[in-house]
Amino acid sequence: MFAVVKIAGQQFKVQKDQEIFVQQLQGNIGDKVQFSEVLLVDNGGKPTVGTDVKSVVKAEILSHVQGDKVIAFKMKRRKGFRKKVGHRTHFTKIRINEIA
Repeated sequence: MFAVVKIAGQQFKVQKDQEIFVQQLQGNIGDKVQFSEVLLVDNGGKPTVGTDVKSVVKAEILSHVQGDKVIAFKMKRRKGFRKKVGHRTHFTKIRINEIA
């Protein structure tokens, strides 16, 4: 059984006991969260799509981490202009506990 759920503006295909990284969510480690925006549920080869889906995906926050550093380097040739900026995106690791 799997579901396609929309979390923080992105769509994820999830199954029970799966651990995924999503954009940073509000909450502390160990908090339970639920996502009601379920787009598709496949239960043993019988998919349910669209407004017929009445499921909720329940998950638990495992940790908050930062992604790899992304560097943006800008340069204009022969002008001496160089600019180097970077950032690290914040992620939340969650475990899918139940698709109900």
